[in-house]
Amino acid sequence: MNPIHLVCDSTADLDADYATAHDVAVVPLRVIFGEDEFRDGVDISTAEFYRRMQVDPHLPRTSQPTPAEFEEVFRRVGSDGATIVCTTISAELSGTYGSALQARAALPDLDIRVVDSRTVGPTHTAAVEVAVALRDRGRDADAVVAGLARLREQQRLIFALETLEYLRRGGRIGGGQAFVGTVLSIKPILGMTDGKIEAVDRVRTYPRALNRLVEEVATAARSWGPTKVICAHAARPEQARIVAARVREITGEMPRIVEIGGVLGCHAGPGGFGIGMHPASAVEV
Repeated sequence: MNPIHLVCDSTADLDADYATAHDVAVVPLRVIFGEDEFRDGVDISTAEFYRRMQVDPHLPRTSQPTPAEFEEVFRRVGSDGATIVCTTISAELSGTYGSALQARAALPDLDIRVVDSRTVGPTHTAAVEVAVALRDRGRDADAVVAGLARLREQQRLIFALETLEYLRRGGRIGGGQAFVGTVLSIKPILGMTDGKIEAVDRVRTYPRALNRLVEEVATAARSWGPTKVICAHAARPEQARIVAARVREITGEMPRIVEIGGVLGCHAGPGGFGIGMHPASAVEV
């Protein structure tokens, strides 16, 4: 029995086999097409989500887990009295963190540590992997939470979009901006700043956008030395393999490749591509 139980929400985009093998409980957010509601990664797979996104007339939207859903998971995994460490998507992007806090308050007899990852996607994936490594090395809950805090201060997330259409349809940018961007083939480069998604740059053409992401890895590696990278793609596995091979030339090791799930995919759309990275020294495990 592990002395610490780990929980995360589905924006960590964990592979189901990884979650099972490493005893990580996942609380799903929901993706909604019209009147049809699905638990992310449970009722609809990532591949099915992107197939439907291409043909469904309804723009998909998302919904956070309820406090009751977190409470059910906390009760189940914490039934042996062991400490629970739960990571969530940035509170700046979703009310999921608040739901987890409400669930914790409803269970005063359990030791539950709720950690706002201040990020999403591949950097949330990295946070879970670090928590797993610390737990499996025998660190206590305080050490796991402290390790996550150190990681949060140093990791970086940068991503590019193949199309502006889904930002336009979701009201994130105006139709005029989307039209000009499409005509000029402008691809936004986005990043996380203090838990929020903000524009970093914009380039012409999707290949240039992917080049820019690789350049960011090279810049980070020159500054940090040994660097850990996760590549995340939205329905673009072949391009992910190509980018990952280029990253390996920089870092000396093949990065983990994950597919962006439905929650972030609602806004990024097919072709969204992200790179999460942190110095290998960020967390001493």
